[in-house]
Amino acid sequence: MRKSTLFLAAAVLAVAVPSQAKMPFVAAAKAAGIDSVKNCASCHVGAPKKGGELTAMGKWLMAQKASRKAAEVDVKWLKDYKG
Repeated sequence: MRKSTLFLAAAVLAVAVPSQAKMPFVAAAKAAGIDSVKNCASCHVGAPKKGGELTAMGKWLMAQKASRKAAEVDVKWLKDYKG
């Protein structure tokens, strides 16, 4: 019984830690007062990965990055997002 309890505790921790972690973009959006960003799914369809499918908000951010010739996306730009 002790082994199964330890295994269950380890499994719960392995699943719980990633779900509670905040990506830097989500944290930055919250700090900027942008409530529309709840988690990675605000901009990404499915699991976020380079070259993955984006939502309308994610596509807008990428267009802003290109038009501003920026090296990185800045979530503060979302203050201008009308979607």
